[in-house]
Amino acid sequence: MELLQLHYFLAVARSEHVTEAARKLHVTQSSLSKTIQRLEEDLGVLLFDRIGRKLQLNEFGRTFLRRAERALFELEQGKQELSDLSSPDHGALELGVTSASVLPDILRKYRIKRPNIQFHVQMLTTQEMVTLLERGEVDYCLSSPPVERDEIECQIVFIDPILVAVPLGHRLADRSSVSLSELKDEWFVGLKVGYGTRDLMDPVCRSVGFVPHYVYEGDEPARLVNLVEAEIGIAFIPSTARNDRAQIKYLQVETHEVVRKIALLWHKSRYISPAAQDFREIVVEYFEGLSKEAQRYNENPC
Repeated sequence: MELLQLHYFLAVARSEHVTEAARKLHVTQSSLSKTIQRLEEDLGVLLFDRIGRKLQLNEFGRTFLRRAERALFELEQGKQELSDLSSPDHGALELGVTSASVLPDILRKYRIKRPNIQFHVQMLTTQEMVTLLERGEVDYCLSSPPVERDEIECQIVFIDPILVAVPLGHRLADRSSVSLSELKDEWFVGLKVGYGTRDLMDPVCRSVGFVPHYVYEGDEPARLVNLVEAEIGIAFIPSTARNDRAQIKYLQVETHEVVRKIALLWHKSRYISPAAQDFREIVVEYFEGLSKEAQRYNENPC
């Protein structure tokens, strides 16, 4: 069995389509098909059921996939550890987020401490984030909601109140708080299903007797502030994403304690480099500072 066979097997298993997998691997379809066939011959079983042009993992394939992912995961961790030993001041950090509102401040602090470390950030749905975490393809994820999995470490770093954002000309703009039931006839702008705040607030609204009417559903949280300001609709906005420079009024929710928990996640078996450890320390310190600021505000709201 060859390492190349495992890489090709994973690509086909994840896409379940030879053409797509070959394109991602930058190889020909015939070469990919022959490699998979040799792997099946080596193992003595078929790993896929052929359905037209698609390949679907069968019972043997699903069993082997778990082992193959674990083997390649360990090899990748060894490669990363050797890289850190040979070049401790260089490297890369892979990050996933379900909300990017606090990320600029965190990355700014991190770049000051680790100027030679490259980082790559992906905006993900909760399910996409879980998939990458379980595969060990990211160092850390900042997630709301938290994720509970056997192989994933979950550290709650902040309790973030959800606010109601309305434009300054709105009927509620002279208020400091509002009950959810008062919003039942409003038009909303929000994120798509699968993102934390949307998945948190929809059930809460249903519990008081209405389903929010969304006139806009997107995957860019920062855009919601512009849409509210343009009077397209109102929005549920986490306190960490509020923009006090915008022509928007933020209202507290009276009748329900609606908060999102922000968690830092990482794979329990993934190698944590010194650079990655520094990132975790910066995240924890950043949110500790936010918590102290929120506490001071609550004690002295004026």
